[in-house]
Amino acid sequence: MDRPNLLMFMPDQLRADSVGTFGNTIAQTPHIDRLASDGVRFDQAFGQHSVCTQSRVSMFTGWYPHTSGHRSLTYLLRPDEPNVFRTLRAGGYHVALAGARGDMMGEGVTVLSADRWGFTRPPDLTAVGAWHRRRYADGHRLAYSFLGGQLEGEPFDLDEATVSTSIDWLTDGLPEPWCLLIPLIYPHPPFAVEEPWYSLHARSSVPLPYLDLQSGKPGFHDEIRRRYGLDALTEDDWREIVAVYYGMVSRVDAQLGRVLDAVDRAGQRSSTVTFFFTDHGEYLGDFGMVEKWPSGLEDCLVRNPLIVHDPNARSGTTTSMVEMVDLAATVLDYAQLEADYTHFGRSLRPLLGDPSIEHRSAAFSEGGFLVSEGPLLEPNAGGHYRHKQQIQHELPHLVGKAMAVRTPAWTYVERLYEPSELYDRGADPHERHNLIGTGNYDDLISEHRQLLMRWMLETSDVFPWTPDPRRETVLTQAFRP
Repeated sequence: MDRPNLLMFMPDQLRADSVGTFGNTIAQTPHIDRLASDGVRFDQAFGQHSVCTQSRVSMFTGWYPHTSGHRSLTYLLRPDEPNVFRTLRAGGYHVALAGARGDMMGEGVTVLSADRWGFTRPPDLTAVGAWHRRRYADGHRLAYSFLGGQLEGEPFDLDEATVSTSIDWLTDGLPEPWCLLIPLIYPHPPFAVEEPWYSLHARSSVPLPYLDLQSGKPGFHDEIRRRYGLDALTEDDWREIVAVYYGMVSRVDAQLGRVLDAVDRAGQRSSTVTFFFTDHGEYLGDFGMVEKWPSGLEDCLVRNPLIVHDPNARSGTTTSMVEMVDLAATVLDYAQLEADYTHFGRSLRPLLGDPSIEHRSAAFSEGGFLVSEGPLLEPNAGGHYRHKQQIQHELPHLVGKAMAVRTPAWTYVERLYEPSELYDRGADPHERHNLIGTGNYDDLISEHRQLLMRWMLETSDVFPWTPDPRRETVLTQAFRP
């Protein structure tokens, strides 16, 4: 395999522990599990942000969100900024971006980065609307639970249109070597799906979320539960939400299977490296919350279900710590291309040869905003996101800047406007019990603060590779009054 084809399959808001191969004994994900058994599963892969745009920009540039200010949903990649697809295209790859996820590239970037994009058949917007509608009115205990329930028929929604487009392109033949990105919406809430996925998981068998609330958590936990009315949900309500979410994940799994079958029919399985990953996770009832939060840094939000299948590499599982900024570096390594800009990723290919080696000693994540940046955030909206956006504008300190560093043994979170957090990852892998204030951890805290300081010093900006002229043209010309 010289320069392989590159298949990137990216669901949205997929918790790692909602997939069978990552330890879930209830969720039905046979195609993802099979991909992992034939490839390498990254058990300790962490995203750099818990929100869509920020995370995607980070992983497809190799920059941390703070490096160039990509810290919000409204600051997208610009034409003068690099990304891995643009580098691949310039290096001879045929780049195909299926669908129309408009939350990563700003105006003009897609045409610079891809040879084709969009749909061979557009989605049914009625189906999209049915998925996103609010099922319960204000006053109902489930009004802001994001539960939508069962959808009717076989909706040709955004994901179906994206997957069908990808299969059409593979069937018709993509010029090799190609890179195909398939970015989906599911299992992003609202939690709603059609049969057979809706009834696939028995409500009595799905696990209850972690509802034993603890002190030492940031203030947005209490505020979200209060405004959303989530304290009123029953155990049956939570099981329904989890079961529907699992159904959405199983639908994604089936769509992956269809894409992999199309690669097989095209005779390109042996020449294609497949990446399965997400942008971020989902609370799914843990801590009595749903959805996500821009300064939420819990394991359930930033642990990524990363799988890489290289038909010419060994299979296995690695527990070495990796970051999603490593994705772009890995893709370019396979493409035998050098980035023409500074980035912070490290290729994962050595782990595909030996999953036992250490890749990183720590992984970093970040989120949130300065209080003074409140007016710059997306405006208040209605529907499911009404309370979320109101909290951000009315109580901006609850979405204040935060940074997390994870080592194999510990997680430390530094918050700008709220108390810090420390978790024992061995005894408390889901980071539920903040140890700050429960003993003398001063030395550990100091050690992890130094890690954060070094990380910020090393990654606070990028040095341009193209120098500017020392004089403006106008200054070299004669002055004429």
